[in-house]
Amino acid sequence: MKYDFETLVNRTGTGSEKWEMMRQEMPEISSDIVPFSIADMEFKPAPELIDGLKSYLDQAVLGYTGATDKYYDSVIHFMERHHGFLPEREWIVEIAGIVPALKQMVAAFTKPGESVLIMRPVYHPFTAAVEENGRNLVISELVEKGNTYEIDFEDLERKASLPEVTLLIFCSPHNPVGRVWTKEELIRVCEICLKHQVYIISDEIHFDIIMPGFRHISVGNLEKKYFDNCAICTAPTKSFNMAGLQVSNLIIPDRAHREKLTMSKGYDALNMISYKACELAYNCCEEWLSEMIAYVDQNRKFAEEFFAEKLPMVKVFQMQGTYLLWLDFRALGMEAEELERFMKHEAKLFLDEGYIFGESGRGYERLNLACPGWVLKAALERLYYAVAALPEIREK
Repeated sequence: MKYDFETLVNRTGTGSEKWEMMRQEMPEISSDIVPFSIADMEFKPAPELIDGLKSYLDQAVLGYTGATDKYYDSVIHFMERHHGFLPEREWIVEIAGIVPALKQMVAAFTKPGESVLIMRPVYHPFTAAVEENGRNLVISELVEKGNTYEIDFEDLERKASLPEVTLLIFCSPHNPVGRVWTKEELIRVCEICLKHQVYIISDEIHFDIIMPGFRHISVGNLEKKYFDNCAICTAPTKSFNMAGLQVSNLIIPDRAHREKLTMSKGYDALNMISYKACELAYNCCEEWLSEMIAYVDQNRKFAEEFFAEKLPMVKVFQMQGTYLLWLDFRALGMEAEELERFMKHEAKLFLDEGYIFGESGRGYERLNLACPGWVLKAALERLYYAVAALPEIREK
C-alpha cells in the first residue's frame, strides 16, 4: 500500500472526543488501550489533505470566506464520479455537520404536532433531532434476517400513512447494522413516502465506504419524482477522516425545502478551512480513500474469522457498508448495563453500546474497524480472554 494505515497516533490530551470520554470514565486505563466507539478513524489523514492545507494557509488571508466555484465543482464532480448523479450547483447547501443539519431540517420541515418516522436500531442523533424539536417520534423496527436486517415494509407503510407523519429520516448505508440498501428497497421506501406525502431526509454520510461486492444507490440515482421528495445528507468527513473540520453538503433539489432550511433560525455555512479541506479531499485524496476501504475490509475479514473461531456465541452481522461492525452478544446472558460494565472493566473495550441505537439494540455492540490491524487484534484477544474467564463459559 502507498499509504500508512499501521501507525497509531495516541490522541490522549488532544481533545479527541472518544479518547477523552474513555479517560474521564477510567482515568487509570492503560496507555495502550484504544477506544472503538465514536465513528472517526484511528488512521493518519491523507498526506495530500494535510500538505494542501499547509500550502493554502501559507498564502491565505483569514477573513470572511464563502464557497468558491472550485468548491462547488469539487462536490458536483465527486458525486458524478463516485455516485453517478450530477447535482446542480443551486441544490447544494453547505452546513457544518450532519447532526446539526438533522436538527435544523426537522425544525424547518415539520410543524408542532407532526411526527417523524425512523427505523431502529439507528444512529441515535435521529431520535435527538426529533425530540429536541418537540416533534413526535414514530418507530418502525428493522427485522433481523440471518446475519443482516431488512425493512418491514408493511409496518413502514402503515406508519407512513398516519396523517401526522410528515417526515422520514432514512439511514443509507445504515448505521449501525451495516446494510447497503438495494435499488429495489430504496424505490419501495421512496414510493411509500411519495404516496403518503412524507418527505425524506436521506443520511448518506457513509456512502463512500462500501465493502467489495456491494454498491450504494443514492436517492439521487432514482427518478426525479423521488429525488425531488428528498434531502440527501453528504459529507467528506467520514470518508476522509476529517470530522473535526465540520463540513457537510446537503443536496436538496426542491427549492421550497432549501429555502425553509437556509432561512431557518440558526442556519450558518462553513469556515474557510472547511471549504478548502472538502475541495482537497474530493480532488486529491481518492487513492487514499480506495486504500482505506481495502484496509478496513481486511479488518472486517479478520474480525469475522476471529469471532467464528474463538467466540462463536457472538453473532456477527454482515458489514456491507460503513466501517462499523454490528455484534449480538445476547448469548452471554447479560443485561445491557451488565454487558457494558463487562466490556469496559473486564475486556477493556470501549465500544458504542447497542442500547443507544434504541431498545432493539440492547445486548448488541458497535465496533469501529477503522484502526490499525494490530490494534484490532489486541482488542479482540482481550475480549476472548475476558469471555473465557466468565464462570458460565469456563464451566463448559
